[in-house]
Amino acid sequence: MSVLSHIPYDIVIFAIISILLALRLRSVLGRRMGVQEMAAVRHVASPRAVQPRTDVAPKVEEPGAALDIPAPATRVGGILGRMALVEPGFSPEKFLRGVETSFRNVVTAFAMGDREKLRAALTPDAYAGFAAAIDAREAAGEVQRTEIVAIQSLAIQDADVAEPAQGVTRGAIDVLIVSRQISLLNDRDSQPLVGTESVTEFSDLWRFERVFGAQTGGASWRLAAARAA
Repeated sequence: MSVLSHIPYDIVIFAIISILLALRLRSVLGRRMGVQEMAAVRHVASPRAVQPRTDVAPKVEEPGAALDIPAPATRVGGILGRMALVEPGFSPEKFLRGVETSFRNVVTAFAMGDREKLRAALTPDAYAGFAAAIDAREAAGEVQRTEIVAIQSLAIQDADVAEPAQGVTRGAIDVLIVSRQISLLNDRDSQPLVGTESVTEFSDLWRFERVFGAQTGGASWRLAAARAA
């Protein structure tokens, strides 16, 4: 009897078929698992962080105004020294810092037609002149636009202390103010009349006055006169 006659061919064939099916099923499941794992990875992947922009130019701050104060040995410096004796606490530097604030407030108030702010910062005569200019501008339908970009320098040009009259001592200081502004006057049709959209340098001579020792409402040093220098 041949050995081959004892081999159970039916069992062998079923075994081969089972192995082939197992390999086929494994290959299919393997492909599906690979897709599912990739999908899971894509699902949990962290989004890219948004980096802040670094190409934006930083805002450049304008330097503070340069102060020019006459030396004590000069005529004007000597008058400023007398003011410090008449009014304790007075100093030229402190005065000029107040002028810097006053200049911004007055220029802005005039452009906006804010009469109350002007009244608190000007002498009566100076206020009358400013108010008349605002009245004329409004009657013509004109609009003033002014933006102070920077105050470059403040220089004391002259000073005076009046002799006491009826127990009242008056002081006056002239200040040259150099500033960079955008100043434009438009007509009622928004057409430019005077000025430009460009930043322009202005030089103004302002005279401030005060009564020493007097407690008055508003600013202690008031603008008494203003003109282009």
